Amino acid sequence: MPEATVGPIADSHEVIRVVGARVNNLKDVSVEIPKRRLTVFTGVSGSGKSSLVFDTIAAESQRLINETYSTFVQQFMGSLARPEVDALENLSPAILVDQERMGANARSTVGTVTDVHAMLRMLFSRLGQPHIGSPQAFSFNVPSVSGSGAITLASGKKEKRSFSVTGGMCPRCEGLGEVSDIDLDELFDRTKSLADGAITIPGYTADGWMVKAYTESGFVDPATPIAQYTEQELADFLYKEPTKVKVAGINMTYEGLVPKITKSMLQKDRDALQPHIRAFVERAVKFTACPDCDGTRLSEAARSTKIGGVSIADAAKMQITDLAAWLRTVDDPSVAPLVAGLQQTIDSFVEIGLGYLSLDRSSGTLSGGEAQRTKMIRHLGSSLTDITYVFDEPTAGLHPHDIERMNELLVRLRDKGNTVLVVEHKPEVIRIADHVVDLGPGAGSAGGEITFEGDVAGLTASDTATGRHFGHRARLKPDVRAPKSAIEIRGAAQHNLKDVDVDLPLGVLTVVTGVAGSGKSSLIHGNVLGTDGVVVVDQSQIKGSRRSNPATYTGLLDVIRSAFAKANGVKPALFSANSQGACPVCKGLGVIITELGFTSTVETTCEICEGSGFSDEVLEYTLNDRNIHEVMQMSVAEASDFFASSKPARAILDRLVDVGLAYIKLGQALSTLSGGERQRLKLAISMAKKGAVYVLDEPTTGLHLADVDNLLGMLDRLVDAGNSVIVIEHHQAVMAHADWIIDLGPGAGHDGGTVVFEGTPSDLVADADTLTARHLREYVGG
Repeated sequence: MPEATVGPIADSHEVIRVVGARVNNLKDVSVEIPKRRLTVFTGVSGSGKSSLVFDTIAAESQRLINETYSTFVQQFMGSLARPEVDALENLSPAILVDQERMGANARSTVGTVTDVHAMLRMLFSRLGQPHIGSPQAFSFNVPSVSGSGAITLASGKKEKRSFSVTGGMCPRCEGLGEVSDIDLDELFDRTKSLADGAITIPGYTADGWMVKAYTESGFVDPATPIAQYTEQELADFLYKEPTKVKVAGINMTYEGLVPKITKSMLQKDRDALQPHIRAFVERAVKFTACPDCDGTRLSEAARSTKIGGVSIADAAKMQITDLAAWLRTVDDPSVAPLVAGLQQTIDSFVEIGLGYLSLDRSSGTLSGGEAQRTKMIRHLGSSLTDITYVFDEPTAGLHPHDIERMNELLVRLRDKGNTVLVVEHKPEVIRIADHVVDLGPGAGSAGGEITFEGDVAGLTASDTATGRHFGHRARLKPDVRAPKSAIEIRGAAQHNLKDVDVDLPLGVLTVVTGVAGSGKSSLIHGNVLGTDGVVVVDQSQIKGSRRSNPATYTGLLDVIRSAFAKANGVKPALFSANSQGACPVCKGLGVIITELGFTSTVETTCEICEGSGFSDEVLEYTLNDRNIHEVMQMSVAEASDFFASSKPARAILDRLVDVGLAYIKLGQALSTLSGGERQRLKLAISMAKKGAVYVLDEPTTGLHLADVDNLLGMLDRLVDAGNSVIVIEHHQAVMAHADWIIDLGPGAGHDGGTVVFEGTPSDLVADADTLTARHLREYVGG
């Protein structure tokens, strides 16, 4: 385990100084953060960690960098507001290494986002036989084209010359690896005209900018039903090549509907699309592996070139641990520096616990934790120094065995002369910090203060929530529940699973664990989901519009509206920003959205309702001296007190408190919730069911040490109420509290995929010799 090394701070320029930060719940926070050190920010969920690190320090760094670009460039970047803070001094450029899903482009793979594929292309262009050309001849994003055109010579004379570009793109699928068949009837209603809303693609409203390009192009009559188009009109509407037109006085490029949605939706990674768009794509388009390239994306020439019998397609398909082994067999002095650099990057994948991936894996299919670690690989090899790296729970999705390796990489980044800021709950990461900033004391309005700053020894001796729980260890249960029955899984072979037979006991708390990539999700998601009575509570995006919030999602808003209506003798619909109570200007959104067509949209707070989304008339009505906007701004905890006498409201609010969401606001946009918060919100809704099988995927994500005990209590209550709970989890406290453990491994990828232990936690600690057993043994013994 890396040791924390704190040297003296030389002068005032050696710290990032924050003065008077008031972003979100921060209460005039001032703090000094040492530069070129590893600082961990701790505190309960909602205490203000992200507000300080991401929304204040990183946001201001990004804003200042953006201001260095020309005005022309800035107009395409969107405007960043200055954080609400009195002063921020000594900032260095900040790079966020977060858990956001990577890329919405179907051409983006693990190999392309880490530049490993570019290095492989160079290697094959140098050593591959038969030789076919430069590195771009192995790129599935470069087509092969030829033609002729005029060039201007140094003398000023123009001369016509032929040109030829050899790319590696498969011509059939255009480098996507799959071909699609579009159902045109899912794109539009043939009986309607464009003016009447014929186009049924999400975002294509009859009066919107996207449809104006067609109605005002002159190629079709907007008032004629599509079924009555001439052959030429239909061809122009569906397939016309990009053509310059003037729409509403603005020069634009007109393009047929099919190529337009192909570029905007079909060539993006489907898993990264918004839920309603993904549902449309799945309904309208059938995808199959390209028969010409067998899904490799590459041309026949690129696939025919080999090094020692291995093509670039073969190399990209290998598990990265196998690719590392193969690279060690490539021994040619002419490419030694290239191979050494490639080997170093590939080894970083293995070090960071991602050796089970392959380079051809679509980047959009990576989990949040996998995406964050993949981004980290790019920075480990960077020549930049004196950068501020900001991490958001880098241990998310990591087994204790992998956390050790993550810590080593964080320390390596620091030792290159960088400032490393980490928002984290795990004691294993806090322990390696040079400096700790603890926020609290509570969440939401009860947080937003610095409760401790100093070294780890000082934190553990402090009386903060983090300090008190730092050495806390869950104990093995003396007695475990007996299962009532079981879900039998036989011959499971999804992904890396090796014909697995296992029984998932029902009526108990079962934990499925193992290192990242061992097959946990494949086992559960591939064999349990879709079964009657199974409730899946994961961290995926919640379907809904931008108007959705915890109150609407849980049904609490119906109770609130009824209470307001009864107190004031009016209709409940008046208290909905989506209905009669909406501000007439912003239509209940609270913001004015300006669509700029070819650039990004701009949002500004509505000046009429001041962002509330409600009309002035509605805000005159009160319930216990609070109007509807003030109630929607309450946290769950505040609302619990406010609606203490309302049983329907308390039933919902108590469940939200139960799952650790007491600090979120009733009217907070669902899009602002983290993956862990989304999962706990889903759990709060489904907790009313009885006799169900609950499947939870890493529910401790984003939870402070103090909140894990509350989660365990909630899981117990679910089981005691007659439910079965299956948890995919790495946290040792959850393992120790389980009635039954199923451990997969022994390693990741093709080194995993088998059940290496099944039994009680006590048996695992006493007798097993798996990676999980070793770490749990150390945990309960510590």
